[in-house]
Amino acid sequence: MEVIAKTHRHTKSSLRRSFRLSVVGIAILSLSGCMTGGLDFLSSAKVDRSVATGTVPQPAPSTDTLSDEMTVRNAVTSADIQKLEGQPLPWANASTGSAGIIDTIVENNDSGQVCRQFRTTRHSYVGIAKFYGKTCLVGGGNWQLLSFQPES
Repeated sequence: MEVIAKTHRHTKSSLRRSFRLSVVGIAILSLSGCMTGGLDFLSSAKVDRSVATGTVPQPAPSTDTLSDEMTVRNAVTSADIQKLEGQPLPWANASTGSAGIIDTIVENNDSGQVCRQFRTTRHSYVGIAKFYGKTCLVGGGNWQLLSFQPES
């Protein structure tokens, strides 16, 4: 008796092969749309150099930022540098929920004016950032914060 039916191996492999080819063909056709419209480096399109952008003005500091700056200034100016002996000084602002650590305070007497430069961190709802600043003793025994900038 002679078996005339095709083997299972021959029927399945041709179906699989045609399915794979159709999937590859569809993928190539769908990706060709991305390549023709999006990349202009092969075309003769010129870059428009007449468009110029300007700088964006910095927003005014928020009341939370100003409150944190004053809290840090108060911590720096009320610190007894001799007693700290290089130890970090924690600070916290209950009104904003911010806190941080002042890790460096350096006092100097530039041109007869007592100033303190410092580095601190600020942990707030916005995130954690490092800052450096400078505060100086002005007339009347008051301290004025001259700078409080994010460290880059």
